[in-house]
Amino acid sequence: MLESMSMKRGLVVTVVVAALLAAGGFFYSRSRGEKPTEVDLGRVERRAVFQSFVTASGEIVAGRYADIGSNVMGRLVDLAVAEGDAVRKGSVLARIDPVQAASQASALAAQRDALEAEVSVATAREVEARQGLERARQLRSDGVIAQADLDTAVAAADSARAQLEAARRRVAQGKAQLSQARDSLAKTEITAPIDGVVTRLNVREGEMVVIGLQNQPGSILMTLSDLATVNAEVRVAEAEVLRLRVGQKATVTLEAVPNRTFAGRVTEIGASALPVTGTGAAAREFRVVVRLDAPDPSLRPGLTCDVRILADEIQNALTLPLQAVVLRPDARGEERQGVFVVDPATGGTRFTPVETGVIGGLDVEVKGLAVGTSVVLGPFQTLRDLKEGARVKGREPEKK
Repeated sequence: MLESMSMKRGLVVTVVVAALLAAGGFFYSRSRGEKPTEVDLGRVERRAVFQSFVTASGEIVAGRYADIGSNVMGRLVDLAVAEGDAVRKGSVLARIDPVQAASQASALAAQRDALEAEVSVATAREVEARQGLERARQLRSDGVIAQADLDTAVAAADSARAQLEAARRRVAQGKAQLSQARDSLAKTEITAPIDGVVTRLNVREGEMVVIGLQNQPGSILMTLSDLATVNAEVRVAEAEVLRLRVGQKATVTLEAVPNRTFAGRVTEIGASALPVTGTGAAAREFRVVVRLDAPDPSLRPGLTCDVRILADEIQNALTLPLQAVVLRPDARGEERQGVFVVDPATGGTRFTPVETGVIGGLDVEVKGLAVGTSVVLGPFQTLRDLKEGARVKGREPEKK
């Protein structure tokens, strides 16, 4: 009996002690608050120089180039150059069969000569008619001939004068046709319009060359490129093009020339978007040209390249990682951008509105924060759901 009562008293004491411990643990946890959320932390930094770049891809093109076509149709009987040849302005590049053009020019030259002979005949008749009119007027004044005879002489003189004028106009027309035929004959010999290098040769000797029509392009025989100046022609997204200005510095890299960069400057910015190819929706792009300051003689048109254009540069800027900037509604329900600033003593967070500026890579210029201010960077899901006043602590870096 005594043993049973002793066991009951021990059980009661155990229960009371457990209850006291549980209550103490509850009040202790309440006093400590909820467990802090693990987050990635960063700090506001001051940079002596903060730069922002626009990157784009494209290809190398010559500063000046010309696609050589033909103004006459015929067979290519002589091709005087090969791809890669350097040529001077005015040098002969190719010849089209000149037989037809030469024959037409000869025929028109003979026609011109015949027309000039007709002018000589018409001139003689006009002189004869004019002299006859003068005699008729004298005779009429002397009363020798009737008025009808004078009228006949006047009409003959007017007719001779008109025939002479018509003959002269036919000669002018014949000379124009002969000039056109001779121009076509001269154009059977195709010459270089600029100094340059034959960077593309599209034809072979013996092929037919056609001229362009309204809905059909003509034959392009070759492309001449002046490699004294070399450009990088790239396509820039519409979200970036408004940040660019003529004269901005750029660096160009090529896969064909590894471990080397070429300095350059923006010389052209497209005024309108490039045509969109295909039926799918695509972002608009603009043509931008960067001229290389000191191109390598080995560079050739068509080489692919990447361009990095210095769009903005700020001295003594405050920056932080771009991922720290989030949107939160203010008292009026309007969204404002800001960051969650961390109190280093308590670990509590406070949403602080900031003004952002230039974006450079993964960082952004900010105003309204002090150097060294600790801010929450992520993870993304945690930062998106983070509330004002939440307690956080920095995550331990993952061990590799």
